Amino acid sequence: MKNGRIKALKCRECEREYPPAKIHACEECFGPLEVIYDIDSINISKPVIEARSKTLWRYRELLPLEDETKIIDLGAGFTPLQECRRLAEILKMKKLYIKNDTVNPTGSFKDRPATVAISKSLEFRFRAVGCASTGNLAAATAAHAALAGLPCYVFIPSNTERGKVLQAAAYGAKIVAVRGTYDDANRLAAQAAYEFDWGIVNINVRPYYVEGSKTIVFEVCEQLGWRAPENIIIPVGSGALLCAIWRGLKQFRELELINGLKTRLIGAQPEGCSPIVKAFKDNSEDIFPVEKPETIAKSLAIGDPGDGIYALRAIKESRGLAEHATDKEIIEGMRLLAKTEGIFAEPAGGVAIAVLKKLIESGDIGRDEEVVCCVTGSGFKSLEIFSADAASIIEVEPNFSSLKNLAMLGGIVKYG
Repeated sequence: MKNGRIKALKCRECEREYPPAKIHACEECFGPLEVIYDIDSINISKPVIEARSKTLWRYRELLPLEDETKIIDLGAGFTPLQECRRLAEILKMKKLYIKNDTVNPTGSFKDRPATVAISKSLEFRFRAVGCASTGNLAAATAAHAALAGLPCYVFIPSNTERGKVLQAAAYGAKIVAVRGTYDDANRLAAQAAYEFDWGIVNINVRPYYVEGSKTIVFEVCEQLGWRAPENIIIPVGSGALLCAIWRGLKQFRELELINGLKTRLIGAQPEGCSPIVKAFKDNSEDIFPVEKPETIAKSLAIGDPGDGIYALRAIKESRGLAEHATDKEIIEGMRLLAKTEGIFAEPAGGVAIAVLKKLIESGDIGRDEEVVCCVTGSGFKSLEIFSADAASIIEVEPNFSSLKNLAMLGGIVKYG
């Protein structure tokens, strides 16, 4: 089934338009391109969407695939929007939700752009695909490539968490570990894309790839009863997710699927790699790269964020905020979320919770305001940051008397 709703690719800098082809940068100014839809031709209603299968492809009119027979779908999307009463009580808040993307097929929100990018790569007839990644995109790209039957090449910094590397390898991807930063891996992947004509999803398929990420906020609006949230806290690495969320909110408003749009975007970064937060706090229009990111939140350790300037503009346009968190605050955020709501987040999710806590305490977010926090990946990918010594492990002999003695010493809480 053909989709004729894609109008053009448009340069985000000079606004020159191109046909929706295999191109990702403006030929005039080298600015990034984004997909423009023919909104007037889109005829979609809330009941139609609600009747469809519960994956992100329920919003297919706003996704950039022209041949829907090429869809590669592992079931990403329509993840829970969990109301967090216990955590809200601890933070003395009225209403808090977690958008829980840890339950996506490979354990992170990156399944959203990956399903779109691999589908588009099939449409473009790339013979191989790949990505530059700090871990989560590696797994998501590899898994969808496996289902598509395409060879996959993943470029990662050599210090990427071992669990994420092994996960991508399990799907059959060839792992290229680069001795350097994410930005080094990204440059090498870009060279491979041009030299070998591979579909590197976040480089030469990027205009289409980023469209998958906005479905996270489509779902939030639908799950809130077809309305936009008051505040949404978004972990920020490259800035692409935050930009996609803002674009998605505007598209839903334009299609009258939501009535108003007063959402504040709140960008959350780790202190050891927070160029967008620094620019926001300095009231600067420019993003200055971080040469050597130092943070446990490796999925956000992107020192030269490709969408940084656009993320900064979106935050300001929404009258939003940007804040960072230390490694200690990130771990505390992860533990707090896990202990109160049963959601085990990777450090990027810990950043969102830590920033929420700081902004509540500072008064920048009112305690009576509604907040949605995006938890973008599973903590099972980052187990090495936790010390076994810190775990509550009680060792006993294999008999009840040993357990009873421990209870008498206060090691076990008795009920009744």
